[in-house]
Amino acid sequence: MPKTIITCAVTGAIHTPTMSDALPVTPDSIAEQAIAAAEAGAAILHLHARNPENGAPSVAPEDFELFLPRIKQATNAIVNITTGGSPTMTVEQRIPAALRYSPEMCSINMGSLNFALHPLADRYDDWKEEWEEGYLRGSEANIFRNTFADIRMVAERLGGDPHNAKFEHECYDVGHLYNLKFCLDRGMFKAPIFLQFVMGVLGGISAEIDNLLFMKRTADKLFGDQYQWSVIGAGSQQMKLAAVAAQLGGHVRVGLEDSLYIARGELAESNAQQVAKVRQILELQGNDIASPDEARDILGLKGGDRVNF
Repeated sequence: MPKTIITCAVTGAIHTPTMSDALPVTPDSIAEQAIAAAEAGAAILHLHARNPENGAPSVAPEDFELFLPRIKQATNAIVNITTGGSPTMTVEQRIPAALRYSPEMCSINMGSLNFALHPLADRYDDWKEEWEEGYLRGSEANIFRNTFADIRMVAERLGGDPHNAKFEHECYDVGHLYNLKFCLDRGMFKAPIFLQFVMGVLGGISAEIDNLLFMKRTADKLFGDQYQWSVIGAGSQQMKLAAVAAQLGGHVRVGLEDSLYIARGELAESNAQQVAKVRQILELQGNDIASPDEARDILGLKGGDRVNF
């Protein structure tokens, strides 16, 4: 069994400042928590930016500039820059940071879906920032657009020269695996590929072990031995699905983008706390944790010396 790669998704575009004081929304807190997560065992840091003034999701390259160099200087971790941005943004709006900074990895969403956050708004009466409630409730009417044309555009602009980024192919449902197979057969991507099963987002496949096994069987059928894979168990299923995935030879992703909790009813204190917990679980069940350089070798990355930050 290969070593297990831990990814930490540090802030994302789902959770809002009201939901947890631990959620990093300033450049300093994003940098500090990313560095601490790497020190706790995360080989990959999946990064979004936030507006420094109000904590709203941001895709502005200048907002990434406020923390990327600090992370690069302080860690050997692989930086993965989102092209998912926020469900309210077009793909053209979501990719400039990746184009400017040319990271080793980028996320890419393999299909459109009703990415719905509106039930979260019912849990709160008071808000730290005035944008939060409307942003969440408005998601009931959103389609997170990732058409075949969008996917091709991202593949062409980031997958080849001069960027040569490796993609984290985010698959929110089984149909997204078939979308990826279609794209792979037409030369948009090169094997081996890296799949991220995103489970538990309203609008996508639910975070259940049966569904994880179904996604894995489907990927085996479509991609054979030409892929690596990881799992996101959004919300309360984060640690359970991570443990099962690692036993099946997969990799894992945790972080405050995907869940704000460390245990049922208990908010996490930091991203590093989640990384430390999943690392302990995996090591207790016999998994060896990959270092950043081992993860680079497993995934076939270009190397940290070829980024633009």
